[in-house]
Amino acid sequence: MPTSDPEAPVATDFVREAVSEDLASGRFDRVHTRFPPEPNAYLHIGHAKAVWIDYGVAKDFGGRFNLRFDDTNPEKEDQEFVDAIIADMKWLLSADPDVHRHWDGQALFGSDYFDRQYELAQELIKKGLAYVCDLSPDEMREARGTLTRPGVDSPWRNRSVEENLDLFARMRAGEFPDGSKTLRAKIDMASPNLVLRDPVMYRIRRAHHHRQGDAWCVYPTYDWAHGLQDSIEGITHSLCTLEYEIHRPLYDWFLDQLGVFHPRQIEFARLNLTHTVMSKRKFVELVKAGKVSGYDDPRMPTLAGLRRRGYSPEAVREFCRRVGVTKAASVTEMYQLEDCAREDLNRRALRVMAVLDPLRVVITNYDDVKTEWVEAVNNPEDPSAGMRRVPFGPVILIEQDDFREEPPPKYFRLSPGTEVRLRYAYLLRCDEVVKDGEGQVVELRCTVDPATLGANPPDGRKVKATIHWVVADQALEAEARLFDHLFSAPHPEAEDSEPDSGEPGYLKHMNPDSLRVVKALVEPSVAGAAPGSVFQFERVGYFCVDRDSTAEKLVFNRTVTLRDTWAKIEKKLS
Repeated sequence: MPTSDPEAPVATDFVREAVSEDLASGRFDRVHTRFPPEPNAYLHIGHAKAVWIDYGVAKDFGGRFNLRFDDTNPEKEDQEFVDAIIADMKWLLSADPDVHRHWDGQALFGSDYFDRQYELAQELIKKGLAYVCDLSPDEMREARGTLTRPGVDSPWRNRSVEENLDLFARMRAGEFPDGSKTLRAKIDMASPNLVLRDPVMYRIRRAHHHRQGDAWCVYPTYDWAHGLQDSIEGITHSLCTLEYEIHRPLYDWFLDQLGVFHPRQIEFARLNLTHTVMSKRKFVELVKAGKVSGYDDPRMPTLAGLRRRGYSPEAVREFCRRVGVTKAASVTEMYQLEDCAREDLNRRALRVMAVLDPLRVVITNYDDVKTEWVEAVNNPEDPSAGMRRVPFGPVILIEQDDFREEPPPKYFRLSPGTEVRLRYAYLLRCDEVVKDGEGQVVELRCTVDPATLGANPPDGRKVKATIHWVVADQALEAEARLFDHLFSAPHPEAEDSEPDSGEPGYLKHMNPDSLRVVKALVEPSVAGAAPGSVFQFERVGYFCVDRDSTAEKLVFNRTVTLRDTWAKIEKKLS
């Protein structure tokens, strides 16, 4: 039975119940699952859901988990993707401290089973259940029929066993041109399930394989390889997304005819997310068209992009847990993923102060040569994170949005004659507004109450707002990359047809403001922060140090914003 760990990545009931039934009935005496990506792209958030289901079932039942590459299509596969997927998997599953109990951290490859799969194909030929076909792809497509019209038998369907064995061996030896022959299963050309209408098992394709080199010129199809790879590895439960449900009868047919170990295939709905695309083909289009900087662009839903943006594997795991697993197709709102990031970062991100749109403030009653150090909390959610010292001086910078010369109703931040609390420091009152020749506010002249350093005023007066700041002469300049949704439309893929131009239709919904780059001024405690370090810029958002960051120039990626009640109020008033 599954463990009772409430923090474990748990599959939903219909999957867990099916596995429990199999164990109770004696169909299997153990649980062994796998995640079988094709190494032709980077993993995305939808794959993360599949991983946590596959791995989660193994963990729940004290079983084993495999990472196995389905590398049967050499024309689209590359070592770059293999390396990226392995790195993604190790990062993603590091969210479980007990991962070593269920996964050894190694990768398996379906191509390593090519010899065994070839032998099993010969067995099907000997049983009269497979034949070499000379139909071209177009001819085969026509002969296959439709949902309302049965297929037509291939003219070569009744070749003898001896002839089929000979032709298959010659296909393997490279005697025939690419695409000239295929090996097909002999099932039922009138089956209502088109997948069972003599599906192709092998095709001739002279392509260099990233692992096997040029050793093979015939390659197995996914339908033929999938179940055999599961069987060879002793997988008990083959968990797949719903598009493979129609393929399950073929999965079962191959294994039954061969009489080999027979895993059980169970399907679940894939993850769909608003304001992005979840297609490998579209990822390639976005990268090649220069719409994004690469597969790890922080706006992309790839795991590499999420990691670079500052998401943790724990946040991704929690998101997958909340989404759950169903049989019904649905679309998940992007805010659910962002909420998981906020909750995770709130617990572990160090707090610092940073100003992204500065307004100069001169404190007229403060010693102009004095530098003072104030004590600041590193993380109020984690007392063990301790304190830090932040410099304070006579000239500070605050956010432009924290001042209104003519404040609207319910605006409690700084305005002429009012007081606010400077975070960790003094009460500040605005006495004078300095403008340039065009009437723009360029500087504030203010005073502080010396008796209010980190404390309430002795006379009991209260202020309703606390604002953040940095001291002008010690703040570090940094580049802040402010990321937003890649697409303004919640369902851009619904616009994939009938494009108005030569571009795919979904591209017209790209958000022109998905990336803004601004100069940030950050307190000096962040100096030397390593790439991947995460911070909460107080009252601004959560940020991660990007890999482009150097000692001379810090670069921060905004992971997610903070909830901003005033922004909502101001939007309603405008």
